Amino acid sequence: MATITYCQGLPTPAHELNELGLTDFEMFLDAYAPIFMAANIETVNHLLSGVEFKKSQCNTHLQQTYRINKRHANGAISSAKGRVDGNKEHRALHLKTIEGKIKSISAWLNKAERKLVLARKFYANKKWQQSKKGCNFPISSSLKYKSTNWQNFRFQIHNKKRKFALFINQLEQLKVKHINVSVPDADVFVVGSKDESYGNHVCQWDGSKITFRVPNCRESRFGQTISSEIGDFNRNINRLPVL
Repeated sequence: MATITYCQGLPTPAHELNELGLTDFEMFLDAYAPIFMAANIETVNHLLSGVEFKKSQCNTHLQQTYRINKRHANGAISSAKGRVDGNKEHRALHLKTIEGKIKSISAWLNKAERKLVLARKFYANKKWQQSKKGCNFPISSSLKYKSTNWQNFRFQIHNKKRKFALFINQLEQLKVKHINVSVPDADVFVVGSKDESYGNHVCQWDGSKITFRVPNCRESRFGQTISSEIGDFNRNINRLPVL
C-alpha cells in the first residue's frame, strides 16, 4: 500500500506579516537566495573543472565577489561539495550497475550458446532418437505461439545480444560524459561548528525565535541580523495510507 508522509508547516506570526503576506525573514530569504545560488553554481563549476580546489582561497573569493561573510561562504562551499560528491557517487554506482548487467548477460549468452552447440551436436547424429544419453534441449512445439522452443530460445538470445550492445554503449558514453549538477534557485544552506554558540554563528534558534546573520550584501536593507518567532511546532510524522 502506498503512503503519504504529512508534516505540519511552520506557524507564521500575524504581527510579522507585511502587505504581501510575508514576514521580514521570508523577504530576506527570498532576497538572499539568488546570491547564494550564484555562489553555489560558481563553486560547483570550480569543483567540476578538475582544477585543484583550495577551500580557503575559494572562501576568500566568494566573500569578495558576492559580499558575503566567511560563514555564509562556508555554507555555499559545503552545499556545492555535497552536491558534486553526491553526483559523482551516483555516477559510480550507475556504472557499477551497468557493468553488473553486462557481466550477467555475458554469462547468460555463453551458457545459452553452449546449450545450442550441444543440441546441434546431438541432433546431427542420425540415430539421435535411439540415444540413451538424451538431449539437454529437447525440441517441442507450441500451439499457442505457433513456434518451437528452439525458435523461441534463439529469439531470446537475439534480444539479449541487443541489450548487451545497448549496455556496452551506455557504459562507454557514461565514462566520458560530463557530470551535471542541479542547483536549486530557492535554497540557502548554512553550516556550524561544535565550538560556536548554539552550534552556529550564522543561524541560531533558542526554542521560540530564529535569528539569522545577514550577509554584507543585504545589510543595508535588512540590518545585521533578522529574526522571526517561529516557536515550537508539532512534527506530525504519521503516515496516511493512500487507497
